[in-house]
Amino acid sequence: MKPFSDNVIFVDTEFSTLDPYQGEILSIALVKLNGDALYLELEYDGPTSEWVKTNILPTLKNPKVSRDEAKRKIKEFIGDTKPYMVSYVNQYDVIYFYKLFGVENQPCYWLPIDFASTLFSAGANPEKLFDFARKLGIHTGQYRLHSALDDAKLLREVYMAYFK
Repeated sequence: MKPFSDNVIFVDTEFSTLDPYQGEILSIALVKLNGDALYLELEYDGPTSEWVKTNILPTLKNPKVSRDEAKRKIKEFIGDTKPYMVSYVNQYDVIYFYKLFGVENQPCYWLPIDFASTLFSAGANPEKLFDFARKLGIHTGQYRLHSALDDAKLLREVYMAYFK
């Protein structure tokens, strides 16, 4: 099987809550097909869910950038190619990405690619990306779950192995 396009970028976000009306991006990672990566942590001082307080906030240790600076850096990293955004759990990553940029101004093609659906159609449990990666022969020990950068890098590796 061959993907429709090689113009893709792998995106993962960590955010303050699953409620998209209240939440905001805390960190975002973008990884190009060639492996180049961008990771940003965004300024945010609003409320977070208890799960985020326990599992995400302790891992955020980099300097924070403003939302405007994040948009500028992301656009610069992506360029003018309008890639398809590939995300593991795109219903959240895309919503928070769109909240950051606005639907009209976002630098990716409007139609995101949901990799969980790819897992489902391959007969794999869509909640078990790490298990699927191991079945493809990928060593997952180097990746931290719920790290935007590690999740985006693992997604790229799984995508490349699956479509090999």
